Amino acid sequence: MEPTTMPAKPEVAIAILYQGDQFLLQLRDDIPTIAWPGHWGFFGGHLDPGESPDQAVRRELVEEIGYTAPQLDLFLRAEAETVVRHIYHGPLVVPVESLILTEGLDLGLWSVTDIRRGQRYSPRAGEERPIGQPHQEFLLSFLEHRRIEQVT
Repeated sequence: MEPTTMPAKPEVAIAILYQGDQFLLQLRDDIPTIAWPGHWGFFGGHLDPGESPDQAVRRELVEEIGYTAPQLDLFLRAEAETVVRHIYHGPLVVPVESLILTEGLDLGLWSVTDIRRGQRYSPRAGEERPIGQPHQEFLLSFLEHRRIEQVT
């Protein structure tokens, strides 16, 4: 019997973008075949063949919101059962109103209170929508990481 190799898990590169103590999130489309449809999550997406996570996250930000990030640093590489996530963080240095949303239903800055509550109103959807569970966990972990860095 020949050994079998497991197919590689899909990889995504996503970004935690912040202005002060607020965090930019995307309300994902209501398409049942995508991950976390109708939930708030990070901007980013799948790596193209031969593309590094660093390249992918920058490309995705330009494609999805027309934003060229001046600085992005790797926060975490998280491997789940079905996907590998490369999670970056960096400042959002332009007004939210200047971003051009080309993917998703809405975008908005979330406060720490919103993140802990786990949902936020979307003017474009006309209702409150939840944040995707892994996105909330990553944000809470990032907030804790920042708090620890500020203390030390």
